[in-house]
Amino acid sequence: MIKRERFASLVEKFKETFGDYTDIKFFSAPGRTEIGGNHTDHQHGCVLAASINLDIKAAAAPNGTDEIRVQSEGYPLDIININELSPDKKEFNQAKALIRGIAAKFKELGCEVKGFDCYTVSNVLKGSGLSSSAAFEVLIGNVINGLFFENKVNAVEIAKIGQYAENVYFGKPCGLMDQMASSVGGIVAIDFNDKENPVIKKVDFDFISTGYALCIIDSGADHADLTDEYASIPYEMKLIAKHFGKEYLRDVKKEDFIKEIPILRKSAGDRAILRALHFFNENRRAKDEAEALERGDFKTFLKLVKQSGYSSYMYLQNVCVCGSAKEQAVAIVLAVCDELLKDKGAYRVHGGGFAGTVQAFVPLDMVDEFKEKTENIVGKGNCHILSISSTGGCEVKNDF
Repeated sequence: MIKRERFASLVEKFKETFGDYTDIKFFSAPGRTEIGGNHTDHQHGCVLAASINLDIKAAAAPNGTDEIRVQSEGYPLDIININELSPDKKEFNQAKALIRGIAAKFKELGCEVKGFDCYTVSNVLKGSGLSSSAAFEVLIGNVINGLFFENKVNAVEIAKIGQYAENVYFGKPCGLMDQMASSVGGIVAIDFNDKENPVIKKVDFDFISTGYALCIIDSGADHADLTDEYASIPYEMKLIAKHFGKEYLRDVKKEDFIKEIPILRKSAGDRAILRALHFFNENRRAKDEAEALERGDFKTFLKLVKQSGYSSYMYLQNVCVCGSAKEQAVAIVLAVCDELLKDKGAYRVHGGGFAGTVQAFVPLDMVDEFKEKTENIVGKGNCHILSISSTGGCEVKNDF
């Protein structure tokens, strides 16, 4: 019923914005939650992630012009000329850059991209660590794929197209985990050792049966431009890899790294060493988490989640912006989770870090109290109780 109502409202808004089309198609792409593998994907490592029950939906139709017009609810209209698809640095950090980059990549693949109108509505919380940007990329990829390419491009390739647009057109050096989790759907273990052909494995596990809830707590941190903070992580990890003649840490042996620490302290600095150590341990931990879920060992899984959180805080150092003494909102939320959960459940920084959200696995009999007490600190409505969605990015058939 909710689905039908949401799409009916979407159609009305589309027609109010663009006119009365008869060939409207519908598309959806979910947000994602990172479960394991914090900042491992950009080093060709392993991650564990899942799509969630919050998504971006779109109504779209060809418009017979040379313009792509995308109206995201609550934002200005984005207009892209399909004959002008080169990257433009003036568009960095803007949605139109993502649209332009995705259209360019589809054209490169042989798709005859034409003008279209698109209206989107989203309940994926922006800036929440649930990857609203990746969901948007996957959505636009599915729109072009469905309208003009007979859905020839598979979910993995759409994820890669999204990453390409974010890296080259949007100006953010992200990995591929966010797009992949949104595009593929469900709980997925992904090994990025071969970036062009990542190994993707669905993990069959029902979180509800464990008696725990998946909670995402928005810290309310200031979402100022943090691109440099995010970029410093892959940069420093690659600095360590370069010492060994490699481009990515995945190709460096941990034992060789340990032996070279005295030299690396002088050439790369201590923080780079700590971040590299996080990668080596977190990469192994992501595999262990997936294996724990596969054998139904949720107790071990929770233990690994907490270890991941500790490592991100101490070694990766993506909880607080360097030099900020007054603004440490994510650290406050982690401290509150520790006080409330103690040895029950688990918690960790979620996603890129620095600002945004914390992930917690909370016993169902504690959820109400947990939500009340965390929201007393971070604000009402900022503790979100989610579920895992089995569906990734897709065209939604009009059966509602």
